[in-house]
Amino acid sequence: MAQQSWQDRRAIGRAARERTPRGAHEAIGDIDRDPIELLQSSSKGRVEALVPLRYGRMLVSPFTFYRGSAILQAHDLATTPNSGIAIQICGDCHLSNFGGFATPERALIFDLNDFDETAPGPWEWDVKRLVASFTIAGRHLGHGDLAADEFAFLAARSYQTHMREYAEMSALDLWYERITFDRMYAAVQSDDARRRIKRGIERASRRTHETMLPKLADRTGGMWRIRDAPPAVFHVRGKSTLIDKNDEWMTLEGTREEIYASLMRKYVVTLTPERARLLSQFTLQDVAFKVVGVGSVGTRCLVLLLTDAHDKPLFLQMKEASTSVVARYAKQAKDADDPEHDGQRVVHGQRLMQAATDPFLGWATGPLGRSLYIRQLRDMKISAELETFTDDAFREYAAMCGWALARAHAKSGGCAPEISGYLGNSDRMAEVLVRYGRGYADQVEKDYETFRAACRDGKLEARSDADMSADFAP
Repeated sequence: MAQQSWQDRRAIGRAARERTPRGAHEAIGDIDRDPIELLQSSSKGRVEALVPLRYGRMLVSPFTFYRGSAILQAHDLATTPNSGIAIQICGDCHLSNFGGFATPERALIFDLNDFDETAPGPWEWDVKRLVASFTIAGRHLGHGDLAADEFAFLAARSYQTHMREYAEMSALDLWYERITFDRMYAAVQSDDARRRIKRGIERASRRTHETMLPKLADRTGGMWRIRDAPPAVFHVRGKSTLIDKNDEWMTLEGTREEIYASLMRKYVVTLTPERARLLSQFTLQDVAFKVVGVGSVGTRCLVLLLTDAHDKPLFLQMKEASTSVVARYAKQAKDADDPEHDGQRVVHGQRLMQAATDPFLGWATGPLGRSLYIRQLRDMKISAELETFTDDAFREYAAMCGWALARAHAKSGGCAPEISGYLGNSDRMAEVLVRYGRGYADQVEKDYETFRAACRDGKLEARSDADMSADFAP
């Protein structure tokens, strides 16, 4: 059977507008729900003492609240019309989940970098979460409503423009496509953006395992030991632990070495043979609990310090993967090949969507049946310093995020012609998405006020990092 041309497939995307007109995407969805109830449901199973820290980080601003509440937007989007074009999506595609990191060949690229919620779903869910994040962040950081709308428009229009380019690209060319920092430097228009990219390259070059070692660990008795810095980093069974004595992790039988040796055996078989061989040259030195992000606070996350025969370090992060909010709310038919293991789901989505993935990316099942995925910790990884952005920097960043998301979607779904056909060539879809972002930002601000009231009234306990650190002060 002959393959359809990309032009014919683009026509299929255009035809999908008859079923779901582009203007239908302005709807923000089912907001007749209790945001506190949904947040509490997403906190179940987390380390109990860290849930107040999760809420404390969310309480900082409407934008940090938005970062920590992906479950709310997924719930709301579930009732909105969609294009009918489903692909592997990120599921938590806000502007802080993009950044720079090194490929296995040590080239620095810009891409999506968080896949905890990845699953098959409508491509427009990612675009809407991205657009709304620019509206919310633009407002919160003092750029004003008009500028925030412009940032949202530029993200949507960049996604559309690059998706059209990718629709005409061959499968192999698309697979090899990467947004390097050199390409970013050539693409940006302002001197400020060029300075930021140069500074980003310099910052990334300093964020290696070797430079991290003295910052995170001490050498004691011939071994390296990770330094406790609660609530961010602590040993599970140490004096600074935040894990309750009745927590299931405290009831595990066997020594630490036996527990992690079993975990590592399960993890290694998910790597390619040459990468497993590389990992075999490292010896485990220490393991500690590490609190990460905003939405992930309280999930089980460990940092492993290993060294080779030259005493050079490798930091790995083992992170719990639970049911994706996309899988929970998107009405997509489950494919027989979709992973049942949530750690494998994250790895599968990341490998599909990223231009290049961490060579140590893999998954394992913990001793109590919890799904985990594993990757390097912070190796040449950098993120945008949004608080320092001028309007021009925000405009350039919005365009970069739209470009990176288009590349990820084009690679992961193989549906660039259909998506491009649906989007069309005019500003119509971008304008609709700006209105969506504006409406959803209004809703997030309302939910944030409900959340603030719940924290103030004692329905939820919220504590800052500083508050919790003070508990351990001498």
